[in-house]
Amino acid sequence: MHERLVLVLIMTLIPGFVLAAPVSFNRDIRPILSNNCYACHGFDQNERKADLRLDTLEGASTKAIVPGDPNASLLWQHVSHKDPDEVMPPTKSGKSLTQAQKSLLKQWISEGAPWEDHWAYITPTRKANRGIDDFVSAKLQSEGLAMSAEADRRTLARRLAFDITGLPPIPEQVSVFIKNDVPDAYERYVEDLLGSPRYGERMAIYWLDLVRFADTSGYHGDQHRDVALYRDYVIDSFNKNVSFDQFTVEQLAGDLLDNPTTDQRIASGYNRLLQTTEEGGSQPKEYIAKYAADRVRNVSTVWMGSTLGCAECHDHKFDPFTQKDFYSLAAFFADIEEVAVGRNSANMSLPTKEQAKALMAVDEEIASAKDQIKHASDDEKKDLQASLKDLETKRKKVDAEIAKTMVVKVRKVPLMTRVLPRGNWLDESGEVVQPSIPAHLGKLTVDGNRRATRLDLAQWMIDSNNPLAARVFVNRVWKLFFGQAIARTLEDVGAQGEWPTHPELLDWLALEFVESGWDVKQLIRLIVRSETYRQSSMESESLRERDPYNRLLARQGRFRLEAEMVRDNALAVSGLIVHREGGRSTKPYQPEGYWGQLNFPKRTYQHDKDQDQYRRGVYTYWCRTFLHPSMAAFDAPTREECTAERVRSNTPLQALVLLNDPTYVEAARALAQQLNGGSPRDGIAKAFEIVLSREPSSHEVGILMQLHSEQLARFFEDRDAAKALLEVGLALSSEATPELAAWTTVSRAILNLHETITRY
Repeated sequence: MHERLVLVLIMTLIPGFVLAAPVSFNRDIRPILSNNCYACHGFDQNERKADLRLDTLEGASTKAIVPGDPNASLLWQHVSHKDPDEVMPPTKSGKSLTQAQKSLLKQWISEGAPWEDHWAYITPTRKANRGIDDFVSAKLQSEGLAMSAEADRRTLARRLAFDITGLPPIPEQVSVFIKNDVPDAYERYVEDLLGSPRYGERMAIYWLDLVRFADTSGYHGDQHRDVALYRDYVIDSFNKNVSFDQFTVEQLAGDLLDNPTTDQRIASGYNRLLQTTEEGGSQPKEYIAKYAADRVRNVSTVWMGSTLGCAECHDHKFDPFTQKDFYSLAAFFADIEEVAVGRNSANMSLPTKEQAKALMAVDEEIASAKDQIKHASDDEKKDLQASLKDLETKRKKVDAEIAKTMVVKVRKVPLMTRVLPRGNWLDESGEVVQPSIPAHLGKLTVDGNRRATRLDLAQWMIDSNNPLAARVFVNRVWKLFFGQAIARTLEDVGAQGEWPTHPELLDWLALEFVESGWDVKQLIRLIVRSETYRQSSMESESLRERDPYNRLLARQGRFRLEAEMVRDNALAVSGLIVHREGGRSTKPYQPEGYWGQLNFPKRTYQHDKDQDQYRRGVYTYWCRTFLHPSMAAFDAPTREECTAERVRSNTPLQALVLLNDPTYVEAARALAQQLNGGSPRDGIAKAFEIVLSREPSSHEVGILMQLHSEQLARFFEDRDAAKALLEVGLALSSEATPELAAWTTVSRAILNLHETITRY
């Protein structure tokens, strides 16, 4: 990539110079046309100027391009024009082509203007029988680079643990892995991690971002909803290694399968995760349109990596999706029964055997009480009615403990779906449409004259002729293990998306994934066993200058842990973490009054006071309008919409959270207990082994020993400081000492290190 840029610059400086390497339309030309031309000369016929299309071979070759002759081509004439009234893109658009871009266009036309369909819409084919390392090495070699050396065992142990389970390894794991000289020690370690229940919890975090899972409804009052069982389904599916094609079908249409299991019905709750409203005065018809649009945006982004949401009001300006495609896709979901404006309550209960028995018993008591009331005298009725009221209260209490969730219940007659001109829900002049996939991507085969269903859509998503689902998923999994994807724009593989750095590798991974039976764990094995994955993440100055964003994969990535993992890490190294799978969402500490503006109804946040306080972040209660502040500080999304990639910021607020959030303070106290009792030097060494899986340097030991001694000195010299230190210790132990309080301060500093919250 770097060498090509140099050649392009040389080409622009030397008249008549022709680049030796052939131009690739998808890699070099389409991005230029998409960013500068398609808005006026693309797919949207309503916005098309001069009746000229540049997004198709037929459209471009009709007027704009004469293959082999740039000077006779209108495209070249206008992009190279000196007159500001004639140059393209128009001056008023605020866009202009660089000299390098103009030269690429000229060379492309000179070479015969070879055309390619957009890479994402072409079914992957196996162009070479190679592995990950072969593709990456070939790319590096063409750029005059080579892979970095393999990372040391300690780094690999931590990297694998964070990537696969979202948690740090315990010191014993690292020690065993480092000393194990068995040939397949690495593979065994990987299998141990993939077999851990923690794997499903880690993978679920990303999936829940995609499907915008939350415990609240989002709009207006943002009221509570019961959907935690869906989250548990996702975690269990990853742990059981449910194939991705089955995972897809169960979520889109689990309720439509023959004799669906309880899990499959719970999975259909995916269709109920969108934002809904209970606001009085809202127009049901408007919100039916909003919900339909939301579902199209989500399903097209999650499984297709496509921005079909852009076609809600008009044909897509960059990709081959019509407005009719948008509403035809929405029609698949018109069979879902829901309240347009008002409370969408849980409609599936999963009582335990004990709960079912208790419920049956109280129901029998209620029935008996009602029967007695019918035959009682007026004097007796008063006491019996009071008894009935107590029984009904008892029933509510029993029922409140039963796990419930929202699943799909199918309407007897699906709602009519029509195209809404300009997206206007009041305009009923648009064409009525039936469920259908985007016309550009083919046509569903449906037996007889029946209406296509969500099950048909789900089966098409994972059909071998659909080029999108497998490619999109493996690209996103790659990102989890390298910090960036092969095609960087995770939410958009269309014309506005980025060309993959290693397109043949992406296709190879997609094919391997499908041929493995859509086996997610096998895909992860392929990735983490590669030399590419095992590289060191350290970079030389020359490599930083040559490839600052590591797009060529000459090293591994380095990146901050995700919000949930930052907290999980602190809980894990301190020994506070509680591993209990499933169940209701938990409520960690958060500032008092933070929910003060939540209305309809007013709510008071009550943090958990038992072991639930120390469960993993994936189980944290997700309030869309008031996301847990510690999660928000580390860039967790609100999940109002699909999030394919979280941003990673670096702010002072994050350091303050690590120092002062009660969870991290408690973690520091618990870590301090493990360090107290020995010499400062031994305590610091132990802390580094627990938190960072390494020995501290002499410089680090010196700094932390000084901090430890300063804290002890303050205790004896400053009464107020002494009191504060003791309070820190006393909150943890009735036998708090100045030493323990000093170690708590040292622990807070270690938990705040950049290295502590970074995956290398």
